[in-house]
Amino acid sequence: MHQSLDRHQYRDRNLPKVSIIVPVHNAQQTLERTLTSLRNQTYGHIEFIFIDNGSTDYSLIFLEQFAISIIKVIAFTSKIILLKQYEGVAYARNKALNHATGEFVMHLEPGHSMDNDAVATCVQHALDNDADVVYFHWCLKHSNIERIMRQPLCTTPLEVIQAILSGRMRWDLWLFMVRRRLYVANRILFTTNIALGADIVVTTKLLVHARNVSLLDRPVYHYRYDKNIPLSVRYSPDHFEDIETALTDLEEYLMRSPYAGELGRGLDFLKLNVKLPLLVTGERADYKKWSAWFKSSNRYILSNSTIPFSTRALQWFAWKRQYWAIWVVRRTGVVRGLYHKK
Repeated sequence: MHQSLDRHQYRDRNLPKVSIIVPVHNAQQTLERTLTSLRNQTYGHIEFIFIDNGSTDYSLIFLEQFAISIIKVIAFTSKIILLKQYEGVAYARNKALNHATGEFVMHLEPGHSMDNDAVATCVQHALDNDADVVYFHWCLKHSNIERIMRQPLCTTPLEVIQAILSGRMRWDLWLFMVRRRLYVANRILFTTNIALGADIVVTTKLLVHARNVSLLDRPVYHYRYDKNIPLSVRYSPDHFEDIETALTDLEEYLMRSPYAGELGRGLDFLKLNVKLPLLVTGERADYKKWSAWFKSSNRYILSNSTIPFSTRALQWFAWKRQYWAIWVVRRTGVVRGLYHKK
């Protein structure tokens, strides 16, 4: 077991550097929560990389004040990359990855936060388990309700990929700490022409090349949803094209990977999962869109035993165009999608 990795000891030890990437765009209302979380990290070798993505509010001032506040913390360095106009999150993350020098990479979204010992605990866990990828549980806070969202226990990269495809596991990169060499050696970057779906593509590609993965069995990341609207997914017309582009890229990559013959019906389960939000809007037009979108995957609705029966029933009724039954299932069943609790 390694000794505690404390930020005040790192000059005497060769601690792995961790690059934390934070894309920022007009986030002044929630940014201080994130910066406080970063400032309080106990780990001894962190590189903070902020990308001000064309902000027109006071976000940049917050970032500059943060950089000044950590000057005396010898364990920390801060980089601020300025983009003249908003270029999208994918472009911003690619810019940050080009500037990253850490052995490990983590991602943090504005408004979100991490436990003070999150980085130290993740690095310790990676070293103890010789892991290329560490993933962890998280906390979801919406209004005044906070609950722990658990990730499934997986022991191999393939098991993680299968869990993501089946809908048992979140794929967002803020739930993972990854060795940077997986990005560099395999030229893995974010697709810049899509606004939705980039995370699952990058996460899965990284897992394809990982040697070992390990679950840190505690929540260290806090996702706070501040908007005063229901916590649900609504697709715009552009989103449909983005998702189709992302899933085509993902499917082609997996079919060229060593895991191509071991995915089962995973890609069909994923397609069913990403179109599930269309069935919870209560709008008949969305039900019809659901029926036509990724139509060939509908036959496998009942095959995915890893998701609740109520969710499969909802999809089955939609497939059979029994829209009255969708209303009944929505009212009486518990439909779990991207934010399911285990």
